[in-house]
Amino acid sequence: MTLDAFISLEIIETLENFINKVRPPEEIREKLDIAYKLDNQSVIVFELRPNWRNPENKTESQIAKATFVKTKKHRKVFWMKSDLKWHVYDPKPEVKTIQEFIDLVEQDKYNCFWG
Repeated sequence: MTLDAFISLEIIETLENFINKVRPPEEIREKLDIAYKLDNQSVIVFELRPNWRNPENKTESQIAKATFVKTKKHRKVFWMKSDLKWHVYDPKPEVKTIQEFIDLVEQDKYNCFWG
């Protein structure tokens, strides 16, 4: 297994632990759930809810994103503002590890992610 594969496994394990910790109780997950996805160099945490027009379809509402910057070997942290655009998380715009990113999202001292 390559180093990148080990890093990916570490990222997935860290994210799975976080998601399992913050997910709502099973009985309401049809109406609200928390998930993540890996998109190229980014990790995105989002909410899943039924679409208000068609409850059969799920709507994703992004919460937080960390994008790996290979040249600097850190991750840039973003939050989704009400204008539905990603904005750099100014209190701490960079983190070294996924765990640091998860800690920021979980603590949410400035009510940007879960606000």
